Amino acid sequence: MKNPAGISVLSFIVLFVTLFSACKDEQVDHTIGAFNNGGNERNMIVVMSDLHLGADLTYAECNKNLGSLEKLLKQIKASPNVKELVIAGDMLDEWFVPANVDTYQGKDQADFVKRIAATNKGVIDALNSIIGEKKIRVTYVPGNHDLTITAANVESILPGINQARDKEQGLGTYLPVDCSKIAIEHGHRYNFFCAPDPISNQDIAPGTILPPGYFYTRIAVLYVMQKPVTPADTPPVITKDPSATASQSLLYTYWYVWSKALASYPIANKFDEKIIVTNVNGFKGNYAVNDILPYQTTPGGAIDVKLYKGIQDSWIQRQALNHVAIPIPVGQAIAGSGKASEAELQAQNQYFLNPASDKRIVIFGHTHDPKIIASTNLTGQKCIYANSGTWIDHNGVAPTTMSFVVITPQNANASSQTYVKLYNFQNEVITPMAQDSIRY
Repeated sequence: MKNPAGISVLSFIVLFVTLFSACKDEQVDHTIGAFNNGGNERNMIVVMSDLHLGADLTYAECNKNLGSLEKLLKQIKASPNVKELVIAGDMLDEWFVPANVDTYQGKDQADFVKRIAATNKGVIDALNSIIGEKKIRVTYVPGNHDLTITAANVESILPGINQARDKEQGLGTYLPVDCSKIAIEHGHRYNFFCAPDPISNQDIAPGTILPPGYFYTRIAVLYVMQKPVTPADTPPVITKDPSATASQSLLYTYWYVWSKALASYPIANKFDEKIIVTNVNGFKGNYAVNDILPYQTTPGGAIDVKLYKGIQDSWIQRQALNHVAIPIPVGQAIAGSGKASEAELQAQNQYFLNPASDKRIVIFGHTHDPKIIASTNLTGQKCIYANSGTWIDHNGVAPTTMSFVVITPQNANASSQTYVKLYNFQNEVITPMAQDSIRY
């Protein structure tokens, strides 16, 4: 999840437990522009993510940066060298809505998506202009904030866009044309609070895939809209039973993460108030914070929860349904849900250290933490992980926003390299942040 100075859900507690050092920009070539390869070939791949386009600019995370995003898209379109533009998730935001607001305003998702397009007309028009020209392939990969938005509804506002989707709703991995060693996905597949959950709450909301991070975000946005605020309630204390079963211990960890999050983002409502308006993805009616928060009726007694009952026990099955190649231990997944380092670790484990994977470059979004990290795979070959960052107005995770990645693939020349470069567009100036390269 993300944190609410610009929350978009990967941070209950401030991110930044970095596992490796990023390769900074000492060797960045400032003589060639970000979208210029110095020749005539159209081969460059631009990756951006986490645009977080909302239907209402009163609370949308991307507002002040919309004009800059539109300008950059026009620069990308004008480039004779860009071959592909990939939007790696969280393009449209169905999560970042205050808890007490009816997301669809009594209508449906199709209408909601059209409202996003109208609210962000300049950006949508710029994307459609690129798509319509048919010189640059534009690809969308689902993220968690647009988890339930259907392919048809994306197509309705961006006709002709390529969509890299798994068979299962809300997931996708993209391999750029002629670049089979590169994988691009949002990264939420590996996050306990953000990965699709087709197991929980089926008795309450048949067919739902919304994970608990959805409810966290709705509450956190309410905090953003209400602050400064005097908390009306505090999370109840749960006493851990030293002799508890593994399942109960995991549910305690789940409660602990939730309690820290709610303490960090207090709201002016009691936890038993039915303030969370749903009517989304199978959910009907309103819910209270207490419906989501694990509870204990007697100190040291059994811990229980209403929504997401048994979620600590279904993680292995959930990962299988979501095609996670290397299963992540549930305790690690719960405790690491708010750490950018966990996403970085999964890029390594799922791709570079996975004997069944031949990928050498992996690009994620999701964490809002733009960086480039080099490592090696099981055979000692150099690999590169990059995170494309975010375009939200205020990034509480990293000092920069409006970031993107540019990949320039190698050619047949044995000395050529595949370059991965990270930039930001702050102050509407393309500024190099980091780069690295490999040959595969």
